[in-house]
Amino acid sequence: MIMSRIEAPSSEDTAATGDLVDLLLSGLPAEAVLTDPDVTASYTNDMASFCPAGTPAVVVLPRTVEQVQHVMRTATALRVHVVPQGARTGLSGAANASEGCIVLSLTKMDRILEINPVDRIAVCEPGVINAALSRAVGEHGLYYPPDPSSWEMCTIGGNIGTASGGLCCVKYGVTAEYVLGLDVVLADGRLMSTGRRTAKGVAGYDLTRLFVGSEGSLGIVVRAVLGLRPKPPEQLVLAAEFASAAAACDAVCRIMEGGHVPSLLELMDRTTVKAVNDMAQMGLPESTEALLLAAFDTTAPAADLAAVGALCEASGATQVVPADDVAESELLLQARRLSLTALEAVKGVTMIDDVCVPRSRLAEMLEGVDRIAEKYRLTIGVVAHAGDGNTHPTVCFDPVDPDESRRARESFDEIMALGLQLGGTITGEHGVGVLKKEWLAREIGPVGMEMQRAVKQAFDPLNILNPGKLF
Repeated sequence: MIMSRIEAPSSEDTAATGDLVDLLLSGLPAEAVLTDPDVTASYTNDMASFCPAGTPAVVVLPRTVEQVQHVMRTATALRVHVVPQGARTGLSGAANASEGCIVLSLTKMDRILEINPVDRIAVCEPGVINAALSRAVGEHGLYYPPDPSSWEMCTIGGNIGTASGGLCCVKYGVTAEYVLGLDVVLADGRLMSTGRRTAKGVAGYDLTRLFVGSEGSLGIVVRAVLGLRPKPPEQLVLAAEFASAAAACDAVCRIMEGGHVPSLLELMDRTTVKAVNDMAQMGLPESTEALLLAAFDTTAPAADLAAVGALCEASGATQVVPADDVAESELLLQARRLSLTALEAVKGVTMIDDVCVPRSRLAEMLEGVDRIAEKYRLTIGVVAHAGDGNTHPTVCFDPVDPDESRRARESFDEIMALGLQLGGTITGEHGVGVLKKEWLAREIGPVGMEMQRAVKQAFDPLNILNPGKLF
């Protein structure tokens, strides 16, 4: 009841499914073309709520660049929409099918093609799982930093498409900072290479960055050159409890102002702490209004934790617990890793916002979310990449209750409005997709929208690549 349909292309632009499938099979093996409705239905949408989706005409699972090119040439010839997909772990509806489209699932293109310790790069296909790449480069003493919460499931292609982030962004940055070059199949089937393998390079416009975060609307990424770092030491973690969210946010400001560079700086509000306690019986004090987790992967992490612990106490922390070793650090991080699962257990369905504000206004953001939760009579827990100011207010609601579903959607919009009011952005790492395209227009304004549409027109003049997303 919370889903509607993405409209089909007009009849004159839509080929009969039989013709489409026949043409696809002329350049793809039979096992790569799925038409059984019971199977194709499982490729309809990603993990976002309130996002429209249609029924695909066909799902294709190519294994080679040439097969992707064949799909795009076919789509161009028949004027059929193409929706690229990875693991569908996204939270904005960017991978949702449109009615009668080709779903282009890239999960079978899952090879790591090269790991080069001298140049500190990895070359891989888009279907490689983030965690698999991280483990593979780790065997060479290297590190691929971007680590979305879904890193055990999400793909590198999906990470590139949504410009995803993760827990370590406060120190190491987001996906865009590690994508050096791309091979991209364009809407008409041509193959284009962008970027470089070198440590430096400024030749021409930075088309590589243009594709990062484009949500499959400009081209199909079929190969990526990714920058790597030397593998850092294991991190140690500190947990600090606070009697108010404002005190925890003050500690965040003191830590960043003091020049500290944590590898992780995460915040959980009282609603999230309670949900984790209820689900996992972790024994966190019921009086905790906010829990701050800080980590360092430096050569002397204990000293860094001590300095940050002192700043937390100066901000009013009621308890500061530094870990003595890696095992204890993992225990302290367990609560953060359980946050979203625990919030899902509150009502069964969540709607996860992704508003990023200046660090200096983080307390105002959390206080505002509290007011919104009270106004709409909803449970809204906040987990945040506090070091980035990237908050994830998570609205818990019952999808079979029409009134509660309405209130959930309205609260979500009000949270985004609050983020913009505080000088922030509607998305720090999840992307725009279907869910936030109205808000993208509000954030970047009419001139910005005009230029974005002009870029889309240049790359995809027939508007067949992931239409209805972003704008």
